[in-house]
Amino acid sequence: MRIMFLDPPVRQPRSCVTLIIMASLWLALLGNLSLWRSLIALPDLTGWHGLFFGAAFALVIACIVAAVLSLFAWRFTLKPAITLLLLLAAFATHYMLMYGIVVDTPMLINVLQTDNKEARDQLSWRLLITVLLLAALPIVWLWRQPMTQPGIGKQAIQNICLLGAALALAFGTTQLVFQDFSSLMRNYTEMRYQINPLNSIYAVLDMTVIPAEQPRGPMQPLGEDAHIVPHAGAATPRPPLLVFVLGETARSHNFSLNGYERNTNPQLAKENVTSFTRVSSCGTSTAESLPCMFSHLGRNAFDKRISEFENLLDVLNHAGYAVLWMDNQSGCKGQCARVPYVNTSDLKIPEYCEGDECRDTVMLARIEVELAKLSPERRARGTVVVMHQMGSHGPAYFKRTPAEFKPFTPECTDTSLSQCDRAQVVNAYDNTIVFTDYFLSRVIGWLKTQEKTSTPAMLYVSDHGESLGEKNMYLHGLPYSVAPPEQTTVPMITWLSPGFEQLSRVSTKCLQNNRDKAMSHDNLFHSVLGLMAVKTTAYQRDRDFFATCEGR
Repeated sequence: MRIMFLDPPVRQPRSCVTLIIMASLWLALLGNLSLWRSLIALPDLTGWHGLFFGAAFALVIACIVAAVLSLFAWRFTLKPAITLLLLLAAFATHYMLMYGIVVDTPMLINVLQTDNKEARDQLSWRLLITVLLLAALPIVWLWRQPMTQPGIGKQAIQNICLLGAALALAFGTTQLVFQDFSSLMRNYTEMRYQINPLNSIYAVLDMTVIPAEQPRGPMQPLGEDAHIVPHAGAATPRPPLLVFVLGETARSHNFSLNGYERNTNPQLAKENVTSFTRVSSCGTSTAESLPCMFSHLGRNAFDKRISEFENLLDVLNHAGYAVLWMDNQSGCKGQCARVPYVNTSDLKIPEYCEGDECRDTVMLARIEVELAKLSPERRARGTVVVMHQMGSHGPAYFKRTPAEFKPFTPECTDTSLSQCDRAQVVNAYDNTIVFTDYFLSRVIGWLKTQEKTSTPAMLYVSDHGESLGEKNMYLHGLPYSVAPPEQTTVPMITWLSPGFEQLSRVSTKCLQNNRDKAMSHDNLFHSVLGLMAVKTTAYQRDRDFFATCEGR
């Protein structure tokens, strides 16, 4: 005899339309907690008026999500599609709530290029809880639901009707609040990148199928006519040696050389350096900025390019210089593809490395070994070494510095920066600048030891800046048009040995007199070529910030 009450309950099959409506409402309401937090904070959307607008906005989002899902409303594709959107929304919600970031194409590229070490820094219990509540639980529920199985023709008709109804309802609702909606999108541009999961969908499409702005075609050669032309009147010296330190996530404001109230540059203050105070970055992330800063195009033209070109390192290589890229971070983003490359981040040297990370000083421990591998013929003409720092990479700033380089305490040791007192976040970040100061002073010290065989110089510039809690924003990666100056104003520092000043005919005193002049990453390509006396049709003298100080 069967015991009926022990039998599992029979689950009623649900239609694709029902699942889509439920998923769309879940995503619109709970998947957009960051967006609703931003809306509540707006002074012009309060009371019943704000509540009505918020409800209408949520309905529009739900309708557009439903329209997207209607394209996948088939037996074997609907549940995977909903699962993907739930995961995208959950991860995006965590990072937008914790760090005040938004999700756009450069941010997605950043995520895709994140290595294992960077990913581990991002893991936290808060991330796990957010993904569990917003994605894992509804995903488990979703996959336990049986689905109705109408014929292909009937399902196609349902899908078309759902698509049309969703778009019509979205359009009609938008018209009801159009005045507020258009004002919001115009005055608070960053909010359009907070709409989950539509922001992620657009970013994926922008990277893959939207053709208008995608570079295409083979790599275009650049500067194949490049050759070295010593400056008129310069003696025949020892070959030039330029170390180009590519900084990571350093913001100009936190350098005491630039007026910061804390002494974050005690070592560089003792050297004859020039620290430029008004330098703008190409972008707000490494993936965006790094290829742009090595390009001849400049930020605006680089964003609109339809072809990929060779870069600064290729032109220096064409000119006959020895070129080396040393990386203590997550790679060169394709910029070193055609020159010698060494990754120091995986070395296990106890003096320089701890756990799975090496201090930037490990590059100095390896530089002479790596230089010896380069062509002697090229080194006789001159050498350019790029050192890509770990620098101030966040959010785990506290991991970037050894104990003896922590003058500012207490530090934030939580990767969810918004959970720390802001003063602790700034302390941890400022300590990374102190260590960068030490590293740069060590680079200069090493270069001084090379003066018997070469003519040395150093150029340091960061790829982008960082937000440290200003307006509840952390990290970086906001769209350039709405990014705060903390993310786009970067430090740039030069050190020229007396011999290099004679060789290049560039005066450090003149540079120091021009330190407050507005510059940007757009100047780097042409300035390095000018500094290294490279003549090519790719060079533009009016973009060379060293040119104004030649012979002075």
